[in-house]
Amino acid sequence: MKGVLFVISGPSGVGKGTLVKEILNERNDLKLSVSCTTRAPRQGETDGKEYFFIDREEFVSRIRENGFLEYDEHFGNYYGTPRSYVERQLKDNSVILEIDVVGALNCKRLMPEAVLIMIAPPSIEELSRRLESRGSESDETIKKRLERVKYELGQKQLYDYVIVNDALNEAKIRLIEVIDTEINKRNEGE
Repeated sequence: MKGVLFVISGPSGVGKGTLVKEILNERNDLKLSVSCTTRAPRQGETDGKEYFFIDREEFVSRIRENGFLEYDEHFGNYYGTPRSYVERQLKDNSVILEIDVVGALNCKRLMPEAVLIMIAPPSIEELSRRLESRGSESDETIKKRLERVKYELGQKQLYDYVIVNDALNEAKIRLIEVIDTEINKRNEGE
């Protein structure tokens, strides 16, 4: 494989999606991996763009066939990264995979060369404010997500890099530096 797999994760609401979107708008040398999920699309989401939306039966069938680099079930839905999709993209490009912490650690076990980057919140209070301001989830869902944060942040020592998203532009600059460093290291090693 020619490209570098960048696995970006962190707690829900930390700004991973925003950072990834900003970088992909500026860089044409990076491709975004698309994960599969059994959850229903949110308003504005398109099948094959944000996720591949599949039913539970199809997802379980793919699990049995070892069709995922990683998968997880949380909040009542499955999420997973289709192995063949990522491997095809890595032949010609570096790939960004935006997934949760459990998925990132599973992916690293299957692809040790993957670069894990955690996006962390400046504080739990700020993360709570961000989740509430989305307006897309119930108070109960937000509470569950915040309960999960302690576990997720507790895994940061297993990551190659941790970037605190306190100011979006500064976090974006740091993320670009990390990506460029890793791509350059890989190119020098060839």
